[in-house]
Amino acid sequence: MSTHSPSSTTRLKTSRRRVLQAGGALLLATLWPTARGRAAQATQAGTGMLVEDVATPFAPNAFIRIAADNTITLILPNIEMGQGIYTSSVMLMAEELGIDPFAVQIEAAPPGGGAEITGGSTSIMTEWLPLRQAGAAARTMLVQAAASHWGVAPESCTTANGAVVHTPTGRTVPFGDVAEAAAKLPVPKEPKLKDAANYTLIGRKHHRLDSQIKVDGTARFGMDVQVPGMKIGTVAACPVQGGTVRSMNRNAALAVNGVHAVLVTDNKDTVCVVAEHYWAARKGLKALHIQWDFGKNAAITTQTIYDDLHAGLNGPAIVANAKADAPGVIGKSGATYTATYQQPLLAHSPMEPINCTAHVRPDGCDVWAGTQVAERARDTAAEITGLPASKITVHSQYIGGGFGRRLEHEYVTQCVQFAKQVPYPLKIIWSREEDITKDRYRPAYVDKLTAALDDKGYITALQHRIVGPAVVARWDPPELTKDGYDEDLSLATVVTPYTYPAYRLEFARREAPGITTAWWRGVGGTRGLFVVEGFIDELAARAGADPVAYRRAMVQNNPRALAVLERAAADAGWGTPVPKGRARGVALQFAFGSYMASIAEIEMPSPDEVIIHRVTAAVDCGQVINPDQVIAQIEGGLIFGFSAALYNEITLENGRVQQQNFNTWRVMRMNEAPRRIDVVVMPSKEDPGGIGEVGTAAAAPLLANAMAAAQGRRYRSLPLLSARNTEGKE
Repeated sequence: MSTHSPSSTTRLKTSRRRVLQAGGALLLATLWPTARGRAAQATQAGTGMLVEDVATPFAPNAFIRIAADNTITLILPNIEMGQGIYTSSVMLMAEELGIDPFAVQIEAAPPGGGAEITGGSTSIMTEWLPLRQAGAAARTMLVQAAASHWGVAPESCTTANGAVVHTPTGRTVPFGDVAEAAAKLPVPKEPKLKDAANYTLIGRKHHRLDSQIKVDGTARFGMDVQVPGMKIGTVAACPVQGGTVRSMNRNAALAVNGVHAVLVTDNKDTVCVVAEHYWAARKGLKALHIQWDFGKNAAITTQTIYDDLHAGLNGPAIVANAKADAPGVIGKSGATYTATYQQPLLAHSPMEPINCTAHVRPDGCDVWAGTQVAERARDTAAEITGLPASKITVHSQYIGGGFGRRLEHEYVTQCVQFAKQVPYPLKIIWSREEDITKDRYRPAYVDKLTAALDDKGYITALQHRIVGPAVVARWDPPELTKDGYDEDLSLATVVTPYTYPAYRLEFARREAPGITTAWWRGVGGTRGLFVVEGFIDELAARAGADPVAYRRAMVQNNPRALAVLERAAADAGWGTPVPKGRARGVALQFAFGSYMASIAEIEMPSPDEVIIHRVTAAVDCGQVINPDQVIAQIEGGLIFGFSAALYNEITLENGRVQQQNFNTWRVMRMNEAPRRIDVVVMPSKEDPGGIGEVGTAAAAPLLANAMAAAQGRRYRSLPLLSARNTEGKE
């Protein structure tokens, strides 16, 4: 995705580096291009040092700081939300610099330049070259400084354990002792990188650097923020989008012990009760007895949205991608096949509910938040307070689950609006009910595919129509194509392991009324893969072919896809008998720059019960940084995706979201999780692909195809255990 939804093809190249000297320290700033090409300036966190604006279309994105006391700090634009980026990023830099990753301190980069966006499985893809180059440049300069001090050739020196080593004599000098001298040297334009054969960190298992602080409780998430004098607020927004407060009992709320204030947003759609602690705020909010004017969206239902989507299957549409004359081939074909798929609205429901802390003063504003878009958090605070961006400080925290939810910043807007009305720091905490009912949802979509087939049942032409919202139209309007297409929807639809002689992708844009749609752990990839892999499986069944063999024939010219398919099939025992009552399903994908084949072995004691006995996956994500983290991401992504695929759907009645907490928004329990997940990481010399959303994208098609094998009928609607499927309807 790009910055709006970073794609699997994103590749950013380092184009300029700068060294700044500060108090005997070496500060190496790596400047990377951003998707929009904005020049910027940023203040280095905690030092007050200004990284000067450069009259080029680049922005600060990563820094290495080596202090005189030998403290080594990596300042990252990507935020940690459980995906392990703080470990893998350090490994990239440490590999070239010659240090133990556990010796590195990490700081979140301050906003500035548009690069601080974490999403779309792009962190490693974008950091792979720049962070290694930054480490190599720093190493080269430190070696040169030490060699000059000793009067020896730089070629006779190396680095290890945070020191420069003179190999012939064994002399060592800590980085900090030569940092000031190194800072005066020119930055190498093309620092020599290690050969992969000499890697000691990259490609090897490594414990996560943040494990200890998460276990002992010292890692600070947004919910953990404590500021002197801070008060706690909790909110209630109108349950129907667009509605406003009609009346409330403000005095009753203020009468609750510990309550300090009752606040309302500028547009009067949300109320906040502020108190000494959260429980008092909750009691005060309940005492308000708010009456709402629901507005124009009060009649909207889920069926309203689905009816509009299905209406878009006919009529005008954008031709987003075309190869040859697919409609002409289909029109003349003696054999065609058509299927329509439907996918629901989905909530994010991270374990850490939405929260934000802000302190608005006449001379500045501080914001503490777990955010995937620190720059947007800064900018919205500047807009609300009227302060210049330079007076806004965003303190990025660890995120207790993002999944795309914290690519949004409306909760920061809300918090700053409320904090502007009080003289003290204010922390806003949403209840779980508020978090689910006022989420920004993964869109609902309807897809229709029609294929022309040859005499063996293989595709000669494919026509695919997508009907649904364009998230980027709201999130980053300039990224919408000139004819109105959201290119995120091409992920796993246009770019797949397969090729077709003729192809046509159409997009009929239909924005859902009464809700806001957003990114959700791989909108395009998760959405597209369910449709494409379900359709491929149906074509294999129509042809009377084995699903793996059918796919194998279609990817003979794609060696990476073929390799993962063959490995997954072999490891899962595909083609061997399964125990009585069980069935297998397969999915093959290329998304987020990575290939994966996965096979599920399931049992269905009844049409509305699925037991997942085993999942086998083979993944080729290019050069692996930390194999353990790749496996963990696939395992976690699959389970996250299985919850959504089996159970989850946001529904509306009278404009209100019906699901409110985990009693109605079901999350897969431990006893429901796969009994066994086997992941093999394929060796590869390709540049790294993304991995955070790969497992999630596989989950729905994998289960749908296994369930079809078990039940003898297709599953074209999500969630898979909805009444639409269990009653035999599609």
